[in-house]
Amino acid sequence: MQWARTSSTSLKISINKKKSRSGDNHSRFRFEETVRHPGPENMKQLLILLAVLCAGHAEEKDLSGKVFTFPVQSATSSVQLIANVEQPLTVLTMCMRFFSSLTRAQSLFSLDIPSQSNAFLLFKLSVGVYRLHVNGATLKISGLPDDINEWNSVCWTWDSTSGLTALWVNEKRSPRAIMGAKVSLTGVPSIILGQDQDTYGGGFDQSQSFVGEISDVHMWDKVISPCEIRFYMDGSGFTPGNLLNWKNLRFSTTGTVYEEQSDFNKLSCF
Repeated sequence: MQWARTSSTSLKISINKKKSRSGDNHSRFRFEETVRHPGPENMKQLLILLAVLCAGHAEEKDLSGKVFTFPVQSATSSVQLIANVEQPLTVLTMCMRFFSSLTRAQSLFSLDIPSQSNAFLLFKLSVGVYRLHVNGATLKISGLPDDINEWNSVCWTWDSTSGLTALWVNEKRSPRAIMGAKVSLTGVPSIILGQDQDTYGGGFDQSQSFVGEISDVHMWDKVISPCEIRFYMDGSGFTPGNLLNWKNLRFSTTGTVYEEQSDFNKLSCF
């Protein structure tokens, strides 16, 4: 997606969808429109409109046994995920796997809403140090596994009723803590892999970009049980997410991102 100011009162928008390396997507979409841009409030409405437009042109596919590969540091490479959200989010579990050699800070999962950046953000500050964000509040967690050049399985649970939250990495759990109590995440969520959103759907910083591989992203509108989390981390027998489901995922990619075969856990070569 690109935009450029064409005059003092208008904005030109371009959305491009290009063929993936695997050749699965044979369509090419381009949309250009000039819209009035008199102030910040209209810009917020425009960003929401663009999120809806991108959702309408996302592809939907089963990514079982696949990964998204982010091979280079970039301020543009990202994957936008489209969640099945019909009401405000007050309880969430998000699970994912990542593989990276980076030791610097990088974003793992970024969910923004129109009224709040960092509404639900999982950020890795350094090796073994994670930071959770809910509606602007932050919680730093250290002492959990973080294997360099190995697959790491992560699950994050949050319930706004009590504010209780916990992070699991490779079957190890952080102490439960409280953040985001009584918070409701309202509006069309913008969900990005590979970048940290400093503004709704954008504001990317190359120094915070993810480099490596991401797979098996699921999200539920409930706190799943510890047994379900362990099943997920073992790679078998868990119930897929009802908000995001890797086996039936709606997404669009931008920049240098590839779909590749996964080698997590039980690599089948027969």
